[in-house]
Amino acid sequence: MPTALRSGPYRFYFYSHEPNEPSHVHVDRDDCSAKFWLSPVTLARNFGFAPKELNRIYKIINENLDTLVEAWNGHFGTDR
Repeated sequence: MPTALRSGPYRFYFYSHEPNEPSHVHVDRDDCSAKFWLSPVTLARNFGFAPKELNRIYKIINENLDTLVEAWNGHFGTDR
């Protein structure tokens, strides 16, 4: 599970066994977890984050989108 970004209490990472899915990132904080597609940035799944916090995470992803896409491409070889 390569970590692509840390921001405040959030860890943004990929699972190595998901190369056939479109580019996305998983986000964890404590017992909460979410998955966001990167193109376009949209919520795929949410386990425990409140809507206000999801908005904060969405903003972090958009502010760091180039970094996250580069990390995805670096790990999987190409944007899907």
